[in-house]
Amino acid sequence: MAKIFCVANQKGGVGKTTTTVNLAAGLAKVGQRVLMVDLDPQGNATMGSGIDKRQLEMSIYDVLLESASVAEARVTSPKLVAADCSYDILGASRELAGAEVELVGLERREKRLKMALEQATNDYDFILIDCPPSLSMLTLNGLCSAHGVIVPMQCEYFALEGLTDLVNTIKQVHANLNKDLAIIGLLRVMFDPRITLQQQVSEQLSQHFGDKVFNTVIPRNVRLAEAPSYGLPGVVFDPSSRGAQAFISFAEEMVERIKKL
Repeated sequence: MAKIFCVANQKGGVGKTTTTVNLAAGLAKVGQRVLMVDLDPQGNATMGSGIDKRQLEMSIYDVLLESASVAEARVTSPKLVAADCSYDILGASRELAGAEVELVGLERREKRLKMALEQATNDYDFILIDCPPSLSMLTLNGLCSAHGVIVPMQCEYFALEGLTDLVNTIKQVHANLNKDLAIIGLLRVMFDPRITLQQQVSEQLSQHFGDKVFNTVIPRNVRLAEAPSYGLPGVVFDPSSRGAQAFISFAEEMVERIKKL
């Protein structure tokens, strides 16, 4: 039975997609069966996993509108298979932007993804959902289907402001729509230990959230930033880079953490 996690943060540009793609690759590398769901209409997680979103015959859009099942719409990247780091992808294309409007008038609109994933949970150990940066109907579908939320965040002042909003959103969804939902952990990303402010914010996070802060810290790393232009996760693009090594450590930490849930 798969554990389902949203990678979410209402603040943009904090590395949600980089986290989702590299965690998926890292988990696959350590022997886990993984499905990555791209809920962002920009389709960056799809492209970053080696799939051309313009060539998709079926996507998450079809799954949400119940014209395709997860099994019918999922794809695998030949690049990842060749690298022995393969995970399944439920890709997104520009059509997904229209799903926001179309879902509004439908029954069970916030539970569409949850119902679709229930048919595939036995096929995977982990299902990771890359959410858009806004609290939209798509993000709500992700939160309603998940067991928990992984929050990637930079150690900066404005990131703390955004975190407060996200915690309140998760509390509301937990109270009204999904009793299982909780914050699994905060992941410090793009971390530069030479910057005093980042060290201070990191310490504040650890003091306030305790063991909710993952031990793994993802460093600021050029190779992780370069990888999407090659249609690959950083873990595959340059396995020896500091960023890739950190995501492998994070994948191992996630496997250990879910054993305690």
